[in-house]
Parts: sequence; structure tokens; C-alpha cells
Amino acid sequence: MNMICCIKQVQDPEAPPATFQIDAAANRVIPPAGIPPVISPFDEQAIEAALRIKDAQGGKVTALCMGTNLVSDVVKKPLAMGADELVLLEDASLLGGDSYSIAYALVQAIKKIGEYDIIFCGRQAADWDRGQVGVGIAELLGIPLVTLAQKVEAADGNLRVERVITDGYNVVEVAPPVMITVSNELGEARYPTMRGIMTARRKPVTNWTAQDIEADASQIGPASARMKMMRLFIPARVGECEIIEGENVADSAVKLAERLRESRLL
Repeated sequence: MNMICCIKQVQDPEAPPATFQIDAAANRVIPPAGIPPVISPFDEQAIEAALRIKDAQGGKVTALCMGTNLVSDVVKKPLAMGADELVLLEDASLLGGDSYSIAYALVQAIKKIGEYDIIFCGRQAADWDRGQVGVGIAELLGIPLVTLAQKVEAADGNLRVERVITDGYNVVEVAPPVMITVSNELGEARYPTMRGIMTARRKPVTNWTAQDIEADASQIGPASARMKMMRLFIPARVGECEIIEGENVADSAVKLAERLRESRLL
């Protein structure tokens, strides 16, 4: 099977909260100094889902990443894990839009890549958590969509997907081509081996711009955005502490219960 995995370079979600800063005037996040970015963990699990199919029956896995200031060692991680090719859409004109424009640009790149059976992406990005790009890709390509996959198996030309629901999972069978978003219930993605890291250096990396994918200028960048961000801010956390005193423990407990009732917390 030919599989394409859409990945995103993001600020490390495990970075200390104190390092998170924003530019309120520009409505953007300021990358923390000294903390390298990572591949969104959900997207790593999407790569893992594709590699499990490749391990079981062969196939080709192409990683597709869009952004600017991409760090080579970061975006090449899928290659070190076992992906076969990497395509980078590194063009500032593609950024500044919204989920629709991102999905549009990725679809243009997917069409240029050519034949595919499965497109994978994470259930959502680990930075904005919108979970809209995978849905948009399926809509623009006119292919079936299965979300929140925790297991994907290929057999007899079809796919069997376990899809996470509130109280367990259900099973969906679908014929390719199909778009699948992968959830964290899939399990931890494999770690690149030293051999994989060395091999990744020799695997092909393709760099495309908006012109290379024949992107319509009206469908990319800020002008294409269907959503407008009004304000980006860090919520203020205000804590208050009230000491309940009494003549003894029992008296303190009674006064605490009365105070909770007054506050309608009990």
C-alpha cells in the first residue's frame, strides 16, 4: 500500500509552562529559546500506524510536512522511524491562514505526490488541538474519513479500523483510498534506532514551494482564512485561600460546612 502521513513540527508540549510566551499584538506564540521543537505526538502515532501496516505486508510510507523554520533533525524523524520519503512544504506564503488553507495546501501536495491508498494524520495537532485538517483533507479529496483510530489493519485489499468511542471502540471496514486520523490509544510510537538514524540521512527529501504544488494564491495565506483570531492570551490564574478556625476540629468542620453552603459549593 502507498501511505502518506501528514506531520507537523510543533513547540514541545512537554516544555515547562513558564517557557510559554505569546506576542499579544501579533496573536502568535513565541518559540521558547533553547527548547527544540518536536513532531506533534499524535502525528508520530500516525507514522507508527502506517509503519505497522508496512511491517505486516510491505508498502511505501511518505511523510509530508508543512511549515517554516523546519529543523532537519526533527522533520527527518519519520525517516529514522522507517518512512521511505519526506516531502517538505516550506514556504512562508502558505502560512498565516487557518485549517482550511492548511488542508488545501496539503491536498495540493498529495495530488503531486501521486497515488495513495491511505492518508494518515494525528487526531489533532498538539499545539492548537483543533482536529480539523484531517477532516478538511478528506472533504477536499472526496474520500472516506475514519477518525480516532486506535488500530488499523489491512487485509484482502480493505482496511479494518478500531475507532475510539466514549465507552470503548467500534470497528469500521473501509476500502481505500481513505483518510484516517490516529488517536493516542494506538500506543507509543517506536523510537528511531541508531541504524534508522543513519539510514535516514540517505533517504530522499523533496522540497516544494506553493508554486511547485500549483497552489491558488486565493486559497493560501491570511487572505484565505475563513476564521479570524480575535485575541490570543494566557489566562490569568487567581487563587484565594480562606482559613476556617474553630475551638476544636469538630467546630472547624461545622464552620467549614456552613461556609461551603454559603458559597453554594455543598
